[in-house]
Amino acid sequence: MLSNLKKEIEKLLKISLEEVCKTSIDPALLVLEKPKEKIHGEFSCSAALRLVKVLKKSPKIIAQEVAEVLEQNLEKSSLKEKIKSIEVKNPGFINFFLANIAFCDVLSDVLNQGDQYGRSTQGKGNKIQIEFVSANPTGPLTVAHARQAAVGDALGNILGFLGYDIKKEYYINDEGNQIKILGGSINARAAEILGETVDFPEDYYQGAYIKRLAKDFMKERNICDVQALEAVPTKDFEKFGVKVLLDEIKQDLEDFNVHFDVWSSQTKIATPKSIEDALKVIEEKGYLYEKDGATWFKSTDLGDDKDRVVKKSDGNYTYLAPDIAYHKDKFDRGFNRVINILGPDHHGYIARLKAAVEALGHSRDDVEVLIVQLASLYRKGQPLSMSTRKGEFISLRQVMQDVGFDAARFFFLMRHIKVHLDFDLELAKEQSPENPVYYIQYAHARINSIFTKAKEANLKIAEKDFTLLQESEEIDLIQKMASFEDALSICLGQLDPFGMVTYLIELAACFHRFYDKHKVIGEDQALSCQRLALIEAARIVFHNGLTLLGVSAPKKM
Repeated sequence: MLSNLKKEIEKLLKISLEEVCKTSIDPALLVLEKPKEKIHGEFSCSAALRLVKVLKKSPKIIAQEVAEVLEQNLEKSSLKEKIKSIEVKNPGFINFFLANIAFCDVLSDVLNQGDQYGRSTQGKGNKIQIEFVSANPTGPLTVAHARQAAVGDALGNILGFLGYDIKKEYYINDEGNQIKILGGSINARAAEILGETVDFPEDYYQGAYIKRLAKDFMKERNICDVQALEAVPTKDFEKFGVKVLLDEIKQDLEDFNVHFDVWSSQTKIATPKSIEDALKVIEEKGYLYEKDGATWFKSTDLGDDKDRVVKKSDGNYTYLAPDIAYHKDKFDRGFNRVINILGPDHHGYIARLKAAVEALGHSRDDVEVLIVQLASLYRKGQPLSMSTRKGEFISLRQVMQDVGFDAARFFFLMRHIKVHLDFDLELAKEQSPENPVYYIQYAHARINSIFTKAKEANLKIAEKDFTLLQESEEIDLIQKMASFEDALSICLGQLDPFGMVTYLIELAACFHRFYDKHKVIGEDQALSCQRLALIEAARIVFHNGLTLLGVSAPKKM
């Protein structure tokens, strides 16, 4: 990868800068950046601009002096054949231009490493838990859950690829008021089906799925009259609804190619004993106090905007108390870091959660709360109205049935998690370059079709010599493949898979530009074999990137 070459150039740059400055150099000055325009080379250094006060010279003169020493050191270095030229540009940038042999090394890396290309051990096996979706089992997964599912699963894939020990977890909120409301909703709809006039409470779940659950419950219990219905314990409605809906949620996620390592239950983790144990830890550190008969968490001492009640005066816990117990459980399981992926309605929850983690004896930085903004669905430019309160919503299942799971996965990742997402259902179904997922998958499929023709022509991939690949479109494609590692680094730094989405779109553009201008299989057999190596490397990178996003890489379209 070019990242290794970059490190070698930085070492050479360090030696040269210290010769010019006659002192040790701040490592921050050695960072090479990728210029925005190709005319400025593959790497650029701005150290001269920051050495003006030290050397009392203009940045351009400093850059020229450093460049001269670099040239001399380069002659004695193994990098000589890989750096074509070094030039100085105003106001004092030092630009590095690579020789074609440097790009040939990239092709060798991709071809040799295959599906391991881009994988690293930088995570050093650090244990990270990612909790996401965790929707209450009170209804089908919605579009908001779908976006969180796509983000959490892809992020987990990427972090695992970078050497972290990842566990993806779904936390089932299977108790509390919302579960009581679910049971009551099913009971009320069952009574309606039996001919009873029911004053259906406004806060009950309104969707048509509640009527379906009521019918299924009555069929399972062979309930045919109101007397039989009234004899059913309230808890039975709750348990039935949770079981059926949780099974459907699991199936929806499986079909969405989202896989969890752990399904944990609030009833098993946040028991009264575990909650009291967690609160005792906080109390021993001096962060609990009594006021007006309630127990308060002194979270303002730890960065929150106000203190929070954890146990009400009637003895019942607030929703924060079981969450504190759950996070104690996470760290007790040995995780170095936990990542919670939540919707925008939880933004105000971040400070109190970080305060709770710190009160439990961990660094507040050990917990990361990622807020994923909502998604709006559009059809032919018109927004589709959704209201979960009224039961008028489009489920994840409906989106998958409409556009397919590949397009659904990809489109839910097509914006930064901090940005509201507009999902165009019609665009997601288009077979055109305007549809990004089609554009990328078509590139992968096209490469496979070329290899079918190559096999018929008895052509094989070049293994070592790639020196005939000198066209600008060929070099651009190799350069883009070389930046796969950079895309992974962006995803890691932002904790957002969106960087891989934009990378694959750019890679597809590079590939299509190359293919539209140059024949892969032509009269020159040697060139054809080298171009086969080029597109095979591209196929590998497409496959690796799509796999990380949880999207398939089809051989045919």
